[in-house]
Amino acid sequence: MDAILCHRDDTVATAVRDLAPGERVRVTGGGDGSGDGMTVELRDPLPLGHKFALRDISVGEEVIKYGERIGRATSAIRQGEHVHLHNVEGLRGRGDLR
Repeated sequence: MDAILCHRDDTVATAVRDLAPGERVRVTGGGDGSGDGMTVELRDPLPLGHKFALRDISVGEEVIKYGERIGRATSAIRQGEHVHLHNVEGLRGRGDLR
């Protein structure tokens, strides 16, 4: 196992070890095994605990982890790209979004 899917509706998976660009990573989980057998080729280096896109995510689209929206894409994110502060804005605890 290289990465874990927390919920079947997630658009990202989390690395369970350091991963390298070009590596085809195996995803496991989803709560119901929906991630089992999924593979994604990484485009970026990925440190342990960081997220990558399971599919292309459009600008403005919500990023889903744990079955919950955790942010919104500020730029297009391709499958296998690192998903982090450089391409996602948080949505929780933001008084300016009320």
